[in-house]
Amino acid sequence: MVTISLCMIVKNEEDVLERCLDSVKDLVDEMNIVDTGSTDRTVEIAKKYTDRVFFFEWTGKFKDARNESFKHATKDYIFYLDADDVLQEEDRQKFKLLKETLDPEVDSVSMYYNAGVDEYGNVTLRYRRNRLLKRSRHFQWQGDVHNYIEVSGHIVNSDISITHLKNRHAVGRNLSIYKRKIKNGDSFTARDYFYYGNELRENGLYLEAIKSYTKAIEMEEGWVEDKIYACIFRADCHRFLGDTEKELSSLLLSLHFSKTPRPEAACRIGYHFQQKREYKPAIFWYELSTELKDDPDKWSFTYPAYSTWYPHLQLCVCYYHIKDFEKSYEHNEKAREYRPNDERILFNKKMLENRLEPVSRSRS
Repeated sequence: MVTISLCMIVKNEEDVLERCLDSVKDLVDEMNIVDTGSTDRTVEIAKKYTDRVFFFEWTGKFKDARNESFKHATKDYIFYLDADDVLQEEDRQKFKLLKETLDPEVDSVSMYYNAGVDEYGNVTLRYRRNRLLKRSRHFQWQGDVHNYIEVSGHIVNSDISITHLKNRHAVGRNLSIYKRKIKNGDSFTARDYFYYGNELRENGLYLEAIKSYTKAIEMEEGWVEDKIYACIFRADCHRFLGDTEKELSSLLLSLHFSKTPRPEAACRIGYHFQQKREYKPAIFWYELSTELKDDPDKWSFTYPAYSTWYPHLQLCVCYYHIKDFEKSYEHNEKAREYRPNDERILFNKKMLENRLEPVSRSRS
């Protein structure tokens, strides 16, 4: 059976670190925790689990701290987590089985990253990351903000999920790092422009975000998946600015890169027509989004809401407006399977049952 080193970087994580370490303490053979300047009880908590607590002066670049944490690993494989990540029980059992059966010739095992979860336990954002890495391959972190690991060789895609349970959001932190890169005259890759656009959009700087996404889209280099979502997120910025025609153009451009529609684009196109009260084309795009199947080996972003409860809720609204109350009720019930106590869905349920009751009586 292979051995595993947990490697983490932390700073002021006293609220979440214990939860994280409890979820993996019996799965790994070594814990290496690198602190980058905590002023709370983080180090004290870490030392309850391991004597391998190290200190590293923050350089302003996450990759430096993450690569430092990897230097302390001594086992066969490196497994990394953030302090606000956990393994849920089902995934703990899968991880145990993986450890017992992993072929030592494997260079990396990818796992899902559930980057967001709603109040009903539905995953809101998911993507794959190389998560378990063969130490002897000396894989390194790249990128100053949204880091990635350059991995090659024998890679296995597992169905294990790491769940991110963030209790706060560092507003503007990543944006300031990108602005520092610009000030320093650093060159940007297509990937940099995409993630810089995300930071600008999340901070409400929509015009700047549009410019950054456009650069990511127009550069010849770059991952096609980033270009797809750059089109989709740029469309959001146009919508926020009230330019619905440019919104639609950007959404349709995403089809040029994806070849077949993504639910995230299909729902937005449906919403575009819904806002114009063109309900039949809206219904077409929403129904399409419920039929599109996600590729389990896909590495880019997946927002499950756009193929589950959200299009069903909007189909409820669209069918209501064309007075097909039975279909409206049917789609509302499908949405309720995912969000059983959502006030909007419960309101629709009551209203539609009142509408359908007289019809049901007249048929009997």
